[in-house]
Amino acid sequence: MVTDTRGRKAVLAPLGVALAAGAAFAYVGVVDPNESGHYPSCPFLALTGWFCPGCGALRATHALAHLDPVAALKLNPLLVLATPVLVYFWIRWMAGAWRGRPWRPTAPRPAHIWTLLALVLVFWVVRNLPFGAFLAP
Repeated sequence: MVTDTRGRKAVLAPLGVALAAGAAFAYVGVVDPNESGHYPSCPFLALTGWFCPGCGALRATHALAHLDPVAALKLNPLLVLATPVLVYFWIRWMAGAWRGRPWRPTAPRPAHIWTLLALVLVFWVVRNLPFGAFLAP
């Protein structure tokens, strides 16, 4: 439990990140990205006509804010699958800061970085191919 001033200050960073993420999540939940004119369009889609890995992420976030994970998965499964991982890392960060023992993750192994990059690239390519149309937003 937080007992000293330094420990109290340590929780400010994860709380600030949670506040900013929560505000962004709430904003996207209220301002519907399905209605044109609220958000800019994807520059990659506008230039190439192809979907990038982030295409559909705002609409997926909107669906999650409205407790519709099935619709969110259809719009951007990469975002939906990454969300619990990001929440896990935030919880670890907050718990460490709360206990006064900041959690410092070790540097990811090159194999993990290359695997993540490969997954994103495969998702990016497959969602633009005819047989991967189910991954398109």
